[in-house]
Amino acid sequence: MVEGTTTHDEKSAVSIAVRRRASALEGRSPRIIAGLAVLLVGMMLAATAIGKYPLSVGDILATLWGAMTGSASGEQSDTVLLSIRLPRVLAAVLVGAALAAAGAAYQGLFRNPLVSPDILGVSSGAGLGAVLGIFLSLSVVGIQLLAFAGGLATVGLVYVIGNLVRNREPVLVLVLAGVVVGSLAGAAISLLKILADPYDQLPAIVFWLLGSLSSTRGAEVWSAAPLVLAGLVPLVLLRWRINVLSLGDEEARALGVEAGRLRLIVIAAATLMTASVVAVAGVVGWIGLVIPHLARMLVGPNFNRLLPASLLMGGAYMLLIDTLARTVAAIEVPLGVLTAIIGAPFFLWLLARGEDGWS
Repeated sequence: MVEGTTTHDEKSAVSIAVRRRASALEGRSPRIIAGLAVLLVGMMLAATAIGKYPLSVGDILATLWGAMTGSASGEQSDTVLLSIRLPRVLAAVLVGAALAAAGAAYQGLFRNPLVSPDILGVSSGAGLGAVLGIFLSLSVVGIQLLAFAGGLATVGLVYVIGNLVRNREPVLVLVLAGVVVGSLAGAAISLLKILADPYDQLPAIVFWLLGSLSSTRGAEVWSAAPLVLAGLVPLVLLRWRINVLSLGDEEARALGVEAGRLRLIVIAAATLMTASVVAVAGVVGWIGLVIPHLARMLVGPNFNRLLPASLLMGGAYMLLIDTLARTVAAIEVPLGVLTAIIGAPFFLWLLARGEDGWS
């Protein structure tokens, strides 16, 4: 009797602690999100100023004012800022925010904080499309279009397989189908690397697969931004339903939410965002895994707060990574290398703390 009473008391204490923690996170979340927004703006200004050709804050403000009023001086600083530095900064924020938001959506969908945006093979499919474009010697635009189409096609195939297998848990089937299709795409990438010209095509393939924003220009940012926005809007509009979906299919149906239809919308939106930015930046890992996990520790699992926090933190983190990539060494370091070097130990530290922030 004493033992049973003790167990009940322990469960009650844990439940009270969880509610207190959730209440504390709820109260401080607006301040945290506002602080993250200020941090992101400050980092954007710093990243715009830092580089092989440093720019002062005065130069940045004067150039931006001249561009808005049509009185640009045409000096070298104008070219560096408007044609190279600013598009790259905006692209880094866009890529990081999209991957982090997609990761947060997938983690809620699969009810697992260890899920990343490429769980259904979108990165592998996009990589296969880009590698095929390089192998066929297509233009940059053609390579990006194939990468975008490959990412969408891979996830579409995974979803079709998930619908065909009906005697299993839907979420488990999607994950397993994603692993299988992603592995097949990886095998196709390896085959194309073997067949590619080792002096021209192979280096380009390897560099693209490691991720980079070195060749990003304004046109690519403006072409990817509407697609990211199109994927973000459904996540914003359905944010409370995504909270319900994270409880499980049966609980969602009991609350009047059609789990299958909502799952399709979330997958389509997150895949659109991921494929759009992977087509621009290449395969960049860890952001969609680490950033939502850290955001959940700061603001809790409620998707209303988690989504904006993930967007802001993802943009800031990707901006930091890209700034290091172009300044830390004489040659540019691929983004995927830095995200792995920084993200893997940091994630191990998060796991060692024993707090996943899921409840």
